[in-house]
Amino acid sequence: MAGARADQASRPARLPSTASRRRGFFVARRAKTHSPRNRRIMTTEQMTGAQALVRALENVGVDTVFGIPGGAILPAYDPLFDSKKLRHILVRHEQGAGHAAQGYAMVTGKVGICMATSGPGATNLVTAISDAYMDSVPIVAITGQVASSLIGTDGFQEADIAGITMPITKHNFLVTKAADIGRTIAEAFHIASTGRPGPVLVDIAKDALQATVEFAWPVQLQLPGYRPVTRPHSKQVREAARLIVNAERPVLYVGGGVLKAGASAELKVLAELTGAPVVTTLMAKGALPDSHPLHMGMPGMHGAVGAVGALQRADLLVTLGARFDDRVTGKLDGFAPNAKVVHADIDPAEISKNRHADVPIVGDAREVIADLIVAVQNEHEQGHKGDYTDWWRQLDAWRETYPLGYDTPEDGSLSPQYVIERIGQIAGPDAYYVAGVGQHQMWAAQFIKYERPGAFLNSGGAGTMGYAVPAAMGAKAGAPDTTVWAIDGDGCFQMTNQELATCAIEGIPVKIAVINNGNLGMVRQWQTLFYNERYSNTNLHAAKRIPDFVKLAEAYGCVGLRCDRAEDVDEVIRKAMEINDAPVVIDFVVHEDAMVWPMVAAGTTNDDIKIARDMAPEWENGD
Repeated sequence: MAGARADQASRPARLPSTASRRRGFFVARRAKTHSPRNRRIMTTEQMTGAQALVRALENVGVDTVFGIPGGAILPAYDPLFDSKKLRHILVRHEQGAGHAAQGYAMVTGKVGICMATSGPGATNLVTAISDAYMDSVPIVAITGQVASSLIGTDGFQEADIAGITMPITKHNFLVTKAADIGRTIAEAFHIASTGRPGPVLVDIAKDALQATVEFAWPVQLQLPGYRPVTRPHSKQVREAARLIVNAERPVLYVGGGVLKAGASAELKVLAELTGAPVVTTLMAKGALPDSHPLHMGMPGMHGAVGAVGALQRADLLVTLGARFDDRVTGKLDGFAPNAKVVHADIDPAEISKNRHADVPIVGDAREVIADLIVAVQNEHEQGHKGDYTDWWRQLDAWRETYPLGYDTPEDGSLSPQYVIERIGQIAGPDAYYVAGVGQHQMWAAQFIKYERPGAFLNSGGAGTMGYAVPAAMGAKAGAPDTTVWAIDGDGCFQMTNQELATCAIEGIPVKIAVINNGNLGMVRQWQTLFYNERYSNTNLHAAKRIPDFVKLAEAYGCVGLRCDRAEDVDEVIRKAMEINDAPVVIDFVVHEDAMVWPMVAAGTTNDDIKIARDMAPEWENGD
């Protein structure tokens, strides 16, 4: 996640309520620029708009760009060729560039950059932009546009990409004057990285790139009205603390905003101070170590029974950087029916959007949690402290009775859960794990133990098949000294595996585990459970191995391996771990009917969770 750096786990908790939020790169540079001691003199220089674009990217700290050249963006690629500061990674599809920028942003905490030409080049970025928007990932997408005189004429390779992406960007710009390029890039980075992070599009007309301009730096931002609120209101924080100490069954419901804010250390302090149970959503895995005794696991459609039960029986939800997503709440009117809600989020639009907040708090999660710690400490000093003994007795009973688990196939075929579990155990907690979308995504969330923030990357809100390979590529480019595993399904893998060529040529040695059940697995699971086993168009290769993933990997310049026996799993994983000079693809041939459990069926309440087919937990002791 943006802000979820590899070293975040070691960062000290920020306890004083006067703590100020760490802002984006350009903001920090700008503050330094205006310091009397470090005042920089503005420099000006004659250059083309394209050169101004490259210079601006260098000045805001960009070091890696993922993209593909084309006609309208071609003027920018000429000065890019001469840059000593920018590494351009030539992807094989623009969607790959967008997801790679996401992966890069999530492991570095910086803004990810992708670049494409006009028309189809720009529209191929749309899926990745939408994905970044849903998951609050800071990327800047730079697209070429036809010359300004042709805009609106249906010129060759023209598309109104600003209009197309308006609902799925935090902001976007259409630049038709060379003089605006430098300032626009600075503004785009500022918007993408401050407040609630998100994607920003900068669409630049070809003639603006070709025109000559007097380039000046630093620039003055022109963003009237853009003032993200990061400091929470102290009265609301005090009220939240009062509710916490008076509650009998509180739950800290933690979402991805805690990772975005770099607030994992503060979360641990708050959890241990209060003694309240913690649930972490799919987008917040690792915000509190999975091994921590206060951690109840992941809630939601495929969450742990204990985590789901905790939310359902809670009398107080302290919601931190989460948005009451339907995959967490199930049928909304049956979610946590007896709970009061404290809802803290940096985006005021999320407060009470899905669930009414009794105590709304607008602010950055790190600031909110730091202030909450102080407020709860004050309550404790006044003799007000919650007693959650009975609550923990029930929570521990659920945890012990309904642990996550899986069955080994009776026919001796390979269990996908076992494969993923062993990858996590052998690669260890220091690796990054990037999942595609579907069953393998849920198993990766369930059976790999995440002990540090930001170790798990996946497409949560958009659920984009094809995310894993390019996102893993971007993650490895951003963290070249860290092991990166992509956990992908055979359906997802076939959507973006052309980026294997990019990885091989650019020297990006990712490791990819293809969980190959021969089907669109999650769709097949639903067909099994809800469509009377009528498997309409979910089988990907009924009889033949098409494609042969080992041969495909080798054709792309990668190492290809195959495993279909449990006794060979460890050996194959270790062999992949030893190869660090080329990408590795492992074709794990697994049982086609393995299912993800627990499960809350769509349209039902979380009380209807099933631990296996036609098997439900007994909640009586929780009432």
